[in-house]
Amino acid sequence: MALWDRIKESASTMQTQLNAKKNDLKSGAFRDASMAMCALVATADGTVDVSERRRVAQLIATNEVLNNFAADDLQRRFDDYLDKLVADFDFGKVSVLQEVAKAKKKPAEARAVVQIGIVIGGADGTFDEDEKAIVREACFALGLAPAEFDL
Repeated sequence: MALWDRIKESASTMQTQLNAKKNDLKSGAFRDASMAMCALVATADGTVDVSERRRVAQLIATNEVLNNFAADDLQRRFDDYLDKLVADFDFGKVSVLQEVAKAKKKPAEARAVVQIGIVIGGADGTFDEDEKAIVREACFALGLAPAEFDL
């Protein structure tokens, strides 16, 4: 199977798993952690371009799980996390990973946050090493084994 097909299949599988848990993913910790994860993945390579912002905006608008929350609130949170990362990536990353870690108390939410990171990372057809590395760091912050997600 071609790499592109594996990435699409993995992202599709993650999205299906997320949709199945939609009714369990309504907490503020999940909301904040998922937007923090999106910001981390968007800045994984050290820059944020318009296409990455567009991918997250599209996810916010169309993702069934994130429809549990107001789109403008999600966008504002994503932008706030992004601003922290752009201002000082290393310091911002510590702060934003702390937001991700707040979902650790509920294993289903923690796994869903990682799955959102994988969906965002693979949205452009490539889940590159920088994106995988940041999702692995989030796994550690959430107390999850990256191998559970083939990272």
